[in-house]
Amino acid sequence: MCRNLQNARIAPLASGGVWTAGEVVIRREVLNDGRVWMQLPVIVVRDVPNLLATYIAEGAPFRFPPGPWPTPNGLHPWHGKDCWRGHGTLTLQRPGEAHAIWVFWSGRKREFHGWYVNLQEPFRRLARAFATQDLELDIWIPRDGPWEWKDEDLFEQRVREGRLTEDQAAAARAEGARIVAELDAGRRWWNEAWAEWEPDPSCPTPTFDVV
Repeated sequence: MCRNLQNARIAPLASGGVWTAGEVVIRREVLNDGRVWMQLPVIVVRDVPNLLATYIAEGAPFRFPPGPWPTPNGLHPWHGKDCWRGHGTLTLQRPGEAHAIWVFWSGRKREFHGWYVNLQEPFRRLARAFATQDLELDIWIPRDGPWEWKDEDLFEQRVREGRLTEDQAAAARAEGARIVAELDAGRRWWNEAWAEWEPDPSCPTPTFDVV
């Protein structure tokens, strides 16, 4: 288990989480009918009462159970990808909230690229796993620029396909509007020092076998 997962500028928080830094757990995307249609192993970075931070490492494998699924081709949108490519991604999420902050880096020097607000169902803890559902509608906050909506057309398509209900769509739009209002007011709940976070190079690529 790797444990060197801290950033010196991020103050320690109170203990009390379920998982320990360095543990591998499974992120599951679960549909409204309870079926799991995508899974990947992630590394726990911090688990405290008001934050679950996990890391999707480069090379983390995807698992797509057989469908059919509520998409035009009956497959998960990421079907065909074997693992996470490029720099790894840190995800920050708070209990009960319908979004997560994904932290992206780019380039050979792994420079901070921006914040991605991923609208999703509030995560639910399971045994060595947590479940959520991506609601497609997103907000991109680049390092040097204003925020912008992402995947608006895809979001509406998912509603037409029946993967998202009208109630879910309305809730996602409301959550997005709330977040945008906070951004316009200059408020961000997350610590921006996470942009400087680096994974422990000694951490092996997580697999399903270690859970």
